[in-house]
Amino acid sequence: MTRDVLFQLSGHAVSTAEFLAFAAAAALGALLLVLLTLISSSAARRREAHEAEERLAALERLQAEATGRLQAFASALGQRQSDLARGVAERLDAVGQRVGDGLSANGQATAEQLRKLEARLAVIDAAGASIGALAGQVTDLKAILANKPARGAFGQGRMEAILKDALPPSAVAFQAQLSTGVRPDALIRLPGDPRGLAVDAKFPLEGFERLRVAETPEALKAAEARVRADLGKHVSDVSAKYLLPGETQDVALLFVPSEQIHAELAERFDDVVARAHRARVLVVSPSLLMLAVQVVQGLTRDAAMREQAHLLQAEVGRLLDDVRRVGERVEKLKSHFGQAVGDLDQIAISTDKISRRGARLEQMELGEAPQAPPNPLRREAAE
Repeated sequence: MTRDVLFQLSGHAVSTAEFLAFAAAAALGALLLVLLTLISSSAARRREAHEAEERLAALERLQAEATGRLQAFASALGQRQSDLARGVAERLDAVGQRVGDGLSANGQATAEQLRKLEARLAVIDAAGASIGALAGQVTDLKAILANKPARGAFGQGRMEAILKDALPPSAVAFQAQLSTGVRPDALIRLPGDPRGLAVDAKFPLEGFERLRVAETPEALKAAEARVRADLGKHVSDVSAKYLLPGETQDVALLFVPSEQIHAELAERFDDVVARAHRARVLVVSPSLLMLAVQVVQGLTRDAAMREQAHLLQAEVGRLLDDVRRVGERVEKLKSHFGQAVGDLDQIAISTDKISRRGARLEQMELGEAPQAPPNPLRREAAE
């Protein structure tokens, strides 16, 4: 039988049957390969599915653990939030309490400060009123100083106030007339001396007023010359009018109504002050006048003590008599006391003797004592 040749392959004739057999074998091999591939892919899918299930289970476990942890974290976070909220509330309450206490204390302190401030403002208002009154007085003082008669009255008034406050009326006289007809502003009477101490209060202040308002060296020099001239003339007038031998003291006082003017006078016009001293005129300020008044007070007290010396001596004599009588009475009391001590010593000696005799009687051995007859005196006393 002849074969049907389909084609030649490497010099071999391939028939239809061979081709079909080869095709069937190839198809079978392909089918087997497909089956093997399917089987292997199914196993791989099963493995992958198993692995996926394991992974899913692991993920579920991890999710459960994460859920538990999240729940625990949420619970802890909630607890901490609750604790934090409670702590914050307590802190806020404490802070509010402290703030309230602080505000209350600050309010009280502020009210106290306001009360003190109000009191200080009242003091300041009073001081302002006093300053206003003082300013008015200063204005009045300027007007007085600008007016010569008023200025003399001002110095006279201040001098009289100092003397009246410190001396009794019998020790000072104002505007007393001397034998020459002149009247010093004050005449101080010293104890034990008929001569009076003259005081003049008409201090010339015009030159000092010009000295105060001088703005140029020429005006200043002219004002200083005016001060020296006025003061020199006034010192000469006081020395001539008020230094009267046998009637007034050897010195007179020229009263300056201002401590500042007196200090400026001593500092810038010492030559004028020295000239006044040589003329036996003492320039005194209010403080120096008060010092002179204190000296007069001391002299007055000494004179009063000398006048009362005989009374003091009589009182001292009577006091010495009383002391002498007290001494005599003490001596008598001492004698009586010594006699009483002697009597007490004698009584003590007798008591000691009686005690010794009683002791000897107790030591004697005596028989039964005889019954004593009844004492009629005791019976009568009992009846």
